[in-house]
Amino acid sequence: MKPWLGPGAAALRLGWPAQLLWVSALSSAVSPPAPPSPRTSSSLGRSVLGLDKCNACIGTSICKKFFKEEIRFDSWLATHVQLPLGSLPSYPANYSDDSKTWRPVEIARLVSTQQHEISDRRICASAAAPKTCSIERVLRKTGRFQKWLQAKRLTPDLVQGLSSPLLRCPSQRLLDRVVRRYAEVADAGSIFMDHFTDRDKLRLLYTLAVNAHPILLQIFPGAEGWPLPKYLGSCGRFLVSTSTSPLRDFYTAPPDQAADLAHQLLRILESLRSNDLNYFLYFTRVDASMFGIFNNGHLFIRDASALGVIDRQEGSPAARAAESQDIFSCLGTGCQAAPPPCDAVPEGQSVVLVCRQVLPALLRGKFPPAVQELIDGLLATCGDSARPDPEVLEAAGQLQSILRPLRTCDPRFAYRYPDCRYNDKF
Repeated sequence: MKPWLGPGAAALRLGWPAQLLWVSALSSAVSPPAPPSPRTSSSLGRSVLGLDKCNACIGTSICKKFFKEEIRFDSWLATHVQLPLGSLPSYPANYSDDSKTWRPVEIARLVSTQQHEISDRRICASAAAPKTCSIERVLRKTGRFQKWLQAKRLTPDLVQGLSSPLLRCPSQRLLDRVVRRYAEVADAGSIFMDHFTDRDKLRLLYTLAVNAHPILLQIFPGAEGWPLPKYLGSCGRFLVSTSTSPLRDFYTAPPDQAADLAHQLLRILESLRSNDLNYFLYFTRVDASMFGIFNNGHLFIRDASALGVIDRQEGSPAARAAESQDIFSCLGTGCQAAPPPCDAVPEGQSVVLVCRQVLPALLRGKFPPAVQELIDGLLATCGDSARPDPEVLEAAGQLQSILRPLRTCDPRFAYRYPDCRYNDKF
């Protein structure tokens, strides 16, 4: 007899209409739901989470939380009857360690369900296999993974040709950090992969190839001061992290809050460019949905998939004449052209992108005419990619100086209150 995994697992096995009813009932019920019907199908739950594709997935470290109903989707999902679970990139949910106290979290997938399906079909086609082939079996037979199986240490040649910005300029120090902090293995802490099983290596390789966002959350944790949400774990092709509200939701915020958020964002870009670990983190693209705000007013990077990393301490491998591509190179957004050289990334690239594509909508028309004119002028300067880096960074610094006194000190900004009463740096 198979063990009973609880009503949460049973609900994940149901079809979409039944699942919606379960989500709605679960969010409003005072007592636990009834045990699952013995007639419930046992296959769909695994496919909803992507467990049927493991070990071509992120991991399984948080699956027990789903099955024990210690992770619950928010009830608003029940209103989207016309949308299947796979239509949204992320979902608000609640997380509990004791089934009594709950905190908001976000459940997200690496790429859209449609992109996953395209990638899976591409994997099967690469082996001239049917559309319903074993994804894991095909990936295990690839030349790249066979090299990973023999490797005791993750080296730059093993990630050559992968499309993630994280791996465009990989130093050995950065890759050692990836292995040492990889949270989906039982024993983390070593730069060597002796404790990695074949399954662990495939999961890490798959995650790096599709979307390195969960890896960045692990190697640059918020607990150490990095502006990223906390990685709580993965189950199948979903990851769970602490919840933030998208910056786009604050475009209509009052002037003092808009000034506070813009100031925070510019400070974040400063810390990514200059930090104690001597890593230069830069954005390859930006939009407002990539930044989020915690309920204490603190702004974080909620989507790190577009972050590149250059190691200023150790440097990057010598430029390679041709990047070798294989099936792993195409699992994210498809096969891409070779990226620009590591030494060609401008110092002010992230500032230009943010000043051009994010801050204007946040700060437009919020302040007295004279101040607004200064802000608009500085945004035009720091968002101009044709200007040299010193001019761009100088304009961003002046913009910070203007925004700083426009912020107010009150409990709405819990992340800096009441310290802001006594410290000029706030």
